[in-house]
Amino acid sequence: MSGRRLLAGLFVLLAGGFVLPAVAGSDQEAKLAEVVEVLRELEAIPEQAIPPALLADARAVVIIPSVIKVGLVVGGRYGKGVVSLRREDGTWGAPLFLSLKGGSVGWQIGAQATDVILVFKTLQSVNGMLEGKFTLGADAAVAAGPIGRQASASTDAQLKAEIYSYSRSRGLFAGISLDGAVLGIEHGDNAACYHHPGIVPEVVLGLAPQAQPEAARRLTTRLRALSGEGER
Repeated sequence: MSGRRLLAGLFVLLAGGFVLPAVAGSDQEAKLAEVVEVLRELEAIPEQAIPPALLADARAVVIIPSVIKVGLVVGGRYGKGVVSLRREDGTWGAPLFLSLKGGSVGWQIGAQATDVILVFKTLQSVNGMLEGKFTLGADAAVAAGPIGRQASASTDAQLKAEIYSYSRSRGLFAGISLDGAVLGIEHGDNAACYHHPGIVPEVVLGLAPQAQPEAARRLTTRLRALSGEGER
């Protein structure tokens, strides 16, 4: 999917007033509520959170609550969440459900759940993710992101990655290494959330606010606030 095709699809859908029922399935609604809670926690600790300047310049944000890491010698990660893309008019689009799966090798014992946030800086990386399975570190460079209000995404010479990664544990956010983890679109969750079998990412991204579940609208409201683009 090229950037031109994606944007063209969005314009057609928005202009046509495409409407779907604005009620999510119960599982998807619960997941959206988790995502909103992660963003609420992010707002509550501005000195230890993702810099607003980084979010303001983002092309997309992935939020995956409660990623599970389990391992004994060979470890693995799994979690489900959503991605919201910034549209051509600068607003945040309806959430698209996805999963994160990944493995690592090493001496690991035990299980750990953590919230993961990925900030996409380029449209090329976003389009790669929407086309299918997308491997972090292989399909796009990923770096542990800076934290705090004093971190400047525009002046730090080291901040040149396409994607910045964060994790939250015990209320604090920090950079995290996710090289090798795979992002994939969860078509079943999108169909259940928007009550439309076979719905494709372009349609979800083009949904007007009134066609989105209330939990989805709360998510985009939080993203606007965190990006310094409006009131909560």
